Amino acid sequence: MTFAFDLILCLMILGTAAIALFVRDALAAIAFFIAFGNLMGLAWLGLDAVNVALAEIAIGAGVTGVLLILARARLLALGDAATSTGSPLLLRLGALAACAGFVVLLAAAVLSIPPESGLDRVVAPLMPGLGIENRVTGVLLAFRAYDTLLESFVLLGALVAVWSLAPAGAWPGRPADPGMTDAPMRRVAGTFGQLLLPVALVMAAYLVWAGSDLPGGAFQAGTVLAGGLLVAAMGGTIGLPSSDRPLLRAALVLGPAVFLAIGLAGIAAGGLLVYPEGMAKALIVIIEYALFLSIGVTLALLVAGPPVPGASDPNPEGKG
Repeated sequence: MTFAFDLILCLMILGTAAIALFVRDALAAIAFFIAFGNLMGLAWLGLDAVNVALAEIAIGAGVTGVLLILARARLLALGDAATSTGSPLLLRLGALAACAGFVVLLAAAVLSIPPESGLDRVVAPLMPGLGIENRVTGVLLAFRAYDTLLESFVLLGALVAVWSLAPAGAWPGRPADPGMTDAPMRRVAGTFGQLLLPVALVMAAYLVWAGSDLPGGAFQAGTVLAGGLLVAAMGGTIGLPSSDRPLLRAALVLGPAVFLAIGLAGIAAGGLLVYPEGMAKALIVIIEYALFLSIGVTLALLVAGPPVPGASDPNPEGKG
Protein backbone atom coordinates (compact mmCIF):
# COMPACT_ATOMS: atom_id res chain seq x y z
CA MET A 1 0.00 0.00 0.00
CA THR A 2 1.10 3.57 -0.62
CA PHE A 3 1.91 5.94 2.21
CA ALA A 4 -1.07 8.16 1.32
CA PHE A 5 -3.50 5.23 1.46
CA ASP A 6 -2.04 4.03 4.77
CA LEU A 7 -2.36 7.52 6.25
CA ILE A 8 -5.97 7.91 5.09
CA LEU A 9 -6.83 4.44 6.42
CA CYS A 10 -5.31 5.23 9.83
CA LEU A 11 -7.24 8.50 10.02
CA MET A 12 -10.48 6.75 9.08
CA ILE A 13 -9.88 4.07 11.73
CA LEU A 14 -9.27 6.69 14.41
CA GLY A 15 -12.24 8.77 13.22
CA THR A 16 -14.76 5.92 13.18
CA ALA A 17 -13.52 4.71 16.57
CA ALA A 18 -13.89 8.19 18.08
CA ILE A 19 -17.41 8.64 16.67
CA ALA A 20 -18.47 5.17 17.86
CA LEU A 21 -17.24 6.04 21.37
CA PHE A 22 -18.64 9.55 21.69
CA VAL A 23 -21.82 9.68 19.62
CA ARG A 24 -24.92 9.57 21.82
CA ASP A 25 -27.32 7.69 19.55
CA ALA A 26 -26.85 3.90 19.95
CA LEU A 27 -27.72 3.06 16.33
CA ALA A 28 -25.18 5.56 15.01
CA ALA A 29 -22.56 4.20 17.41
CA ILE A 30 -23.22 0.65 16.19
CA ALA A 31 -22.99 1.72 12.54
CA PHE A 32 -19.61 3.37 13.10
CA PHE A 33 -18.42 0.40 15.17
CA ILE A 34 -19.19 -1.92 12.23
CA ALA A 35 -17.38 0.48 9.88
CA PHE A 36 -14.44 0.51 12.29
CA GLY A 37 -14.29 -3.31 12.21
CA ASN A 38 -14.22 -3.38 8.42
CA LEU A 39 -11.50 -0.75 8.29
CA MET A 40 -9.44 -2.73 10.79
CA GLY A 41 -9.83 -5.71 8.49
CA LEU A 42 -8.34 -3.66 5.66
CA ALA A 43 -5.46 -2.66 7.93
CA TRP A 44 -4.70 -6.30 8.73
CA LEU A 45 -4.82 -7.10 5.02
CA GLY A 46 -2.25 -4.37 4.46
CA LEU A 47 -0.01 -6.16 6.97
CA ASP A 48 -0.50 -9.46 5.09
CA ALA A 49 -2.30 -10.94 8.10
CA VAL A 50 -5.16 -12.36 6.05
CA ASN A 51 -6.39 -14.80 8.71
CA VAL A 52 -6.62 -12.01 11.28
CA ALA A 53 -8.38 -9.78 8.73
CA LEU A 54 -11.01 -12.45 8.03
CA ALA A 55 -11.63 -12.93 11.75
CA GLU A 56 -11.83 -9.16 12.36
CA ILE A 57 -14.38 -8.58 9.60
CA ALA A 58 -16.47 -11.66 10.41
CA ILE A 59 -16.46 -11.23 14.20
CA GLY A 60 -15.66 -7.59 14.89
CA ALA A 61 -17.86 -6.13 12.18
CA GLY A 62 -20.26 -9.01 11.53
CA VAL A 63 -21.34 -11.11 14.50
CA THR A 64 -20.59 -8.41 17.10
CA GLY A 65 -22.46 -5.83 15.02
CA VAL A 66 -25.53 -8.06 14.89
CA LEU A 67 -25.24 -8.63 18.65
CA LEU A 68 -25.23 -4.88 19.30
CA ILE A 69 -28.20 -4.34 16.98
CA LEU A 70 -30.20 -7.01 18.81
CA ALA A 71 -29.17 -5.57 22.19
CA ARG A 72 -30.41 -2.12 21.12
CA ALA A 73 -33.70 -3.58 19.92
CA ARG A 74 -34.28 -5.31 23.26
CA LEU A 75 -33.41 -2.15 25.18
CA LEU A 76 -35.97 -0.23 23.14
CA ALA A 77 -38.54 -2.94 23.83
CA LEU A 78 -37.90 -2.48 27.57
CA GLY A 79 -38.49 1.25 27.30
CA ASP A 80 -34.87 2.37 27.28
CA ALA A 81 -34.18 5.26 24.91
CA ALA A 82 -30.80 3.71 24.01
CA THR A 83 -29.08 7.09 24.01
CA SER A 84 -26.06 8.18 26.00
CA THR A 85 -26.58 10.79 28.71
CA GLY A 86 -22.89 11.59 28.94
CA SER A 87 -20.25 10.67 31.51
CA PRO A 88 -18.48 12.78 34.13
CA LEU A 89 -15.29 14.43 32.90
CA LEU A 90 -13.22 12.71 35.58
CA LEU A 91 -14.44 9.30 34.41
CA ARG A 92 -13.58 10.11 30.80
CA LEU A 93 -10.10 11.29 31.74
CA GLY A 94 -9.55 8.13 33.78
CA ALA A 95 -10.63 5.93 30.89
CA LEU A 96 -8.37 7.87 28.53
CA ALA A 97 -5.40 7.45 30.88
CA ALA A 98 -6.06 3.71 31.25
CA CYS A 99 -6.30 3.21 27.48
CA ALA A 100 -3.19 5.27 26.83
CA GLY A 101 -1.24 3.26 29.40
CA PHE A 102 -2.39 0.00 27.82
CA VAL A 103 -1.29 1.24 24.38
CA VAL A 104 2.14 2.17 25.71
CA LEU A 105 2.57 -1.23 27.40
CA LEU A 106 1.43 -3.08 24.30
CA ALA A 107 3.74 -1.07 22.04
CA ALA A 108 6.67 -1.65 24.39
CA ALA A 109 6.00 -5.40 24.42
CA VAL A 110 5.75 -5.64 20.64
CA LEU A 111 8.82 -3.51 19.97
CA SER A 112 10.88 -5.53 22.44
CA ILE A 113 10.48 -8.74 20.39
CA PRO A 114 13.54 -9.30 18.16
CA PRO A 115 12.62 -9.89 14.49
CA GLU A 116 14.59 -13.13 14.41
CA SER A 117 12.65 -14.65 17.33
CA GLY A 118 9.59 -15.56 15.27
CA LEU A 119 8.24 -19.08 15.15
CA ASP A 120 8.37 -19.30 11.37
CA ARG A 121 11.85 -20.82 11.33
CA VAL A 122 10.61 -23.52 13.72
CA VAL A 123 7.27 -24.24 12.04
CA ALA A 124 8.32 -24.08 8.37
CA PRO A 125 10.46 -27.26 8.35
CA LEU A 126 7.61 -29.25 9.92
CA MET A 127 4.92 -28.30 7.39
CA PRO A 128 5.82 -30.79 4.61
CA GLY A 129 5.11 -33.65 7.01
CA LEU A 130 1.51 -32.45 7.37
CA GLY A 131 0.86 -32.06 3.66
CA ILE A 132 -0.56 -28.55 4.09
CA GLU A 133 0.87 -25.11 3.43
CA ASN A 134 -1.10 -22.80 5.74
CA ARG A 135 1.16 -22.45 8.77
CA VAL A 136 -1.64 -21.00 10.92
CA THR A 137 -3.70 -24.14 10.33
CA GLY A 138 -0.64 -26.25 11.03
CA VAL A 139 -0.08 -24.59 14.40
CA LEU A 140 -3.76 -24.66 15.42
CA LEU A 141 -4.57 -28.20 14.32
CA ALA A 142 -1.24 -30.01 14.73
CA PHE A 143 1.52 -28.36 16.76
CA ARG A 144 -0.82 -26.73 19.33
CA ALA A 145 -3.91 -28.84 18.67
CA TYR A 146 -4.70 -29.33 22.35
CA ASP A 147 -5.21 -25.56 22.71
CA THR A 148 -7.68 -25.55 19.84
CA LEU A 149 -9.45 -28.63 21.21
CA LEU A 150 -9.91 -26.96 24.60
CA GLU A 151 -11.10 -23.75 22.94
CA SER A 152 -13.84 -25.68 21.13
CA PHE A 153 -15.07 -27.02 24.47
CA VAL A 154 -14.81 -23.56 26.06
CA LEU A 155 -17.07 -22.15 23.34
CA LEU A 156 -19.59 -24.92 23.94
CA GLY A 157 -19.36 -24.30 27.68
CA ALA A 158 -20.08 -20.60 27.11
CA LEU A 159 -23.33 -21.52 25.37
CA VAL A 160 -24.28 -23.83 28.25
CA ALA A 161 -23.63 -20.93 30.64
CA VAL A 162 -25.88 -18.64 28.57
CA TRP A 163 -28.61 -21.27 28.47
CA SER A 164 -28.36 -21.59 32.27
CA LEU A 165 -29.58 -17.99 32.52
CA ALA A 166 -32.99 -18.99 31.14
CA PRO A 167 -35.76 -17.98 33.55
CA ALA A 168 -37.90 -20.59 35.29
CA GLY A 169 -40.32 -22.26 32.90
CA ALA A 170 -38.47 -21.15 29.77
CA TRP A 171 -36.28 -24.24 29.38
CA PRO A 172 -36.04 -25.91 26.90
CA GLY A 173 -37.61 -23.19 24.80
CA ARG A 174 -36.47 -20.88 22.07
CA PRO A 175 -34.50 -17.63 22.31
CA ALA A 176 -36.30 -14.35 21.83
CA ASP A 177 -37.28 -13.69 18.23
CA PRO A 178 -34.46 -11.57 16.76
CA GLY A 179 -36.65 -10.43 13.89
CA MET A 180 -36.91 -6.74 13.07
CA THR A 181 -40.01 -5.13 14.56
CA ASP A 182 -40.22 -2.48 11.85
CA ALA A 183 -42.09 -4.06 8.91
CA PRO A 184 -40.10 -2.42 6.05
CA MET A 185 -36.79 -3.23 7.74
CA ARG A 186 -37.93 -6.81 8.34
CA ARG A 187 -38.78 -7.23 4.64
CA VAL A 188 -35.39 -5.87 3.63
CA ALA A 189 -33.59 -8.13 6.10
CA GLY A 190 -35.72 -11.09 5.00
CA THR A 191 -34.88 -10.60 1.33
CA PHE A 192 -31.22 -10.07 2.14
CA GLY A 193 -31.22 -13.14 4.40
CA GLN A 194 -32.64 -15.34 1.65
CA LEU A 195 -29.72 -14.35 -0.56
CA LEU A 196 -27.04 -14.21 2.12
CA LEU A 197 -27.59 -17.54 3.90
CA PRO A 198 -26.83 -19.82 0.90
CA VAL A 199 -23.89 -17.61 -0.06
CA ALA A 200 -22.58 -17.72 3.53
CA LEU A 201 -22.84 -21.50 3.58
CA VAL A 202 -20.93 -21.88 0.30
CA MET A 203 -18.33 -19.32 1.34
CA ALA A 204 -17.86 -21.01 4.71
CA ALA A 205 -17.39 -24.41 3.06
CA TYR A 206 -14.79 -22.86 0.73
CA LEU A 207 -12.93 -21.19 3.61
CA VAL A 208 -12.58 -24.57 5.33
CA TRP A 209 -11.39 -26.29 2.16
CA ALA A 210 -8.94 -23.51 1.29
CA GLY A 211 -7.75 -23.21 4.87
CA SER A 212 -5.31 -26.10 4.47
CA ASP A 213 -3.12 -24.18 2.04
CA LEU A 214 -4.49 -20.61 1.98
CA PRO A 215 -5.86 -18.17 4.59
CA GLY A 216 -9.08 -19.48 6.07
CA GLY A 217 -10.13 -22.24 8.39
CA ALA A 218 -12.88 -23.45 10.68
CA PHE A 219 -13.14 -20.38 12.90
CA GLN A 220 -13.41 -17.90 10.06
CA ALA A 221 -15.89 -20.19 8.29
CA GLY A 222 -17.93 -20.60 11.46
CA THR A 223 -18.27 -16.85 11.96
CA VAL A 224 -19.39 -16.42 8.34
CA LEU A 225 -22.04 -19.11 8.84
CA ALA A 226 -23.15 -17.53 12.13
CA GLY A 227 -23.53 -14.14 10.45
CA GLY A 228 -25.65 -15.65 7.68
CA LEU A 229 -27.88 -17.46 10.20
CA LEU A 230 -28.38 -14.32 12.31
CA VAL A 231 -29.23 -12.05 9.37
CA ALA A 232 -31.70 -14.64 8.08
CA ALA A 233 -33.28 -14.90 11.54
CA MET A 234 -33.53 -11.10 11.83
CA GLY A 235 -35.50 -11.03 8.59
CA GLY A 236 -37.75 -13.94 9.53
CA THR A 237 -36.30 -16.19 6.82
CA ILE A 238 -35.54 -18.85 9.42
CA GLY A 239 -36.71 -19.39 12.97
CA LEU A 240 -34.44 -20.23 15.87
CA PRO A 241 -35.19 -23.76 17.16
CA SER A 242 -35.86 -24.82 20.73
CA SER A 243 -32.87 -25.88 22.77
CA ASP A 244 -33.83 -29.56 23.01
CA ARG A 245 -33.92 -30.31 19.28
CA PRO A 246 -31.73 -33.41 18.63
CA LEU A 247 -30.24 -32.12 15.37
CA LEU A 248 -29.36 -28.82 17.01
CA ARG A 249 -27.54 -30.51 19.85
CA ALA A 250 -25.79 -32.85 17.41
CA ALA A 251 -24.52 -29.83 15.45
CA LEU A 252 -23.26 -28.20 18.66
CA VAL A 253 -21.20 -31.18 19.84
CA LEU A 254 -20.14 -32.47 16.41
CA GLY A 255 -16.94 -30.42 16.14
CA PRO A 256 -15.56 -31.01 19.66
CA ALA A 257 -16.59 -34.68 19.54
CA VAL A 258 -14.90 -35.38 16.19
CA PHE A 259 -11.80 -33.46 17.27
CA LEU A 260 -11.58 -35.41 20.54
CA ALA A 261 -12.23 -38.77 18.84
CA ILE A 262 -9.45 -38.22 16.28
CA GLY A 263 -7.16 -36.97 19.03
CA LEU A 264 -7.75 -40.08 21.14
CA ALA A 265 -7.30 -42.32 18.10
CA GLY A 266 -3.89 -40.70 17.62
CA ILE A 267 -2.65 -42.41 20.78
CA ALA A 268 -2.16 -45.53 18.64
CA ALA A 269 0.12 -43.46 16.36
CA GLY A 270 2.29 -42.17 19.16
CA GLY A 271 0.30 -39.84 21.40
CA LEU A 272 -2.77 -37.72 21.95
CA LEU A 273 -3.59 -35.60 18.88
CA VAL A 274 -0.81 -37.23 16.86
CA TYR A 275 -1.81 -37.89 13.25
CA PRO A 276 -0.76 -41.13 11.51
CA GLU A 277 1.84 -40.62 8.82
CA GLY A 278 0.28 -39.65 5.48
CA MET A 279 -3.16 -38.98 6.99
CA ALA A 280 -2.59 -35.60 8.63
CA LYS A 281 -4.18 -33.44 5.93
CA ALA A 282 -7.28 -35.62 5.53
CA LEU A 283 -7.88 -35.73 9.29
CA ILE A 284 -7.30 -31.98 9.68
CA VAL A 285 -9.87 -31.24 6.94
CA ILE A 286 -12.39 -33.58 8.64
CA ILE A 287 -11.86 -31.81 11.97
CA GLU A 288 -12.18 -28.38 10.38
CA TYR A 289 -15.46 -29.19 8.61
CA ALA A 290 -16.95 -30.56 11.82
CA LEU A 291 -15.69 -27.57 13.81
CA PHE A 292 -16.98 -24.95 11.37
CA LEU A 293 -20.56 -26.23 11.70
CA SER A 294 -20.38 -26.35 15.50
CA ILE A 295 -18.75 -22.92 15.74
CA GLY A 296 -21.30 -21.32 13.42
CA VAL A 297 -24.32 -22.71 15.25
CA THR A 298 -22.82 -22.00 18.68
CA LEU A 299 -21.98 -18.38 17.88
CA ALA A 300 -25.44 -17.77 16.45
CA LEU A 301 -27.10 -19.16 19.59
CA LEU A 302 -24.75 -17.21 21.86
CA VAL A 303 -25.84 -13.99 20.17
CA ALA A 304 -29.52 -15.02 20.31
CA GLY A 305 -29.33 -15.52 24.06
CA PRO A 306 -31.07 -17.91 26.48
CA PRO A 307 -34.58 -19.34 25.98
CA VAL A 308 -37.39 -17.02 26.99
CA PRO A 309 -40.90 -17.79 28.23
CA GLY A 310 -43.62 -17.85 25.56
CA ALA A 311 -41.37 -18.26 22.52
CA SER A 312 -43.12 -20.88 20.39
CA ASP A 313 -41.24 -23.46 18.35
CA PRO A 314 -41.83 -23.01 14.59
CA ASN A 315 -41.87 -26.81 14.21
CA PRO A 316 -43.03 -28.24 17.55
CA GLU A 317 -43.65 -31.72 16.13
CA GLY A 318 -40.32 -31.98 14.32
CA LYS A 319 -37.30 -33.57 15.80
CA GLY A 320 -34.73 -31.88 13.57
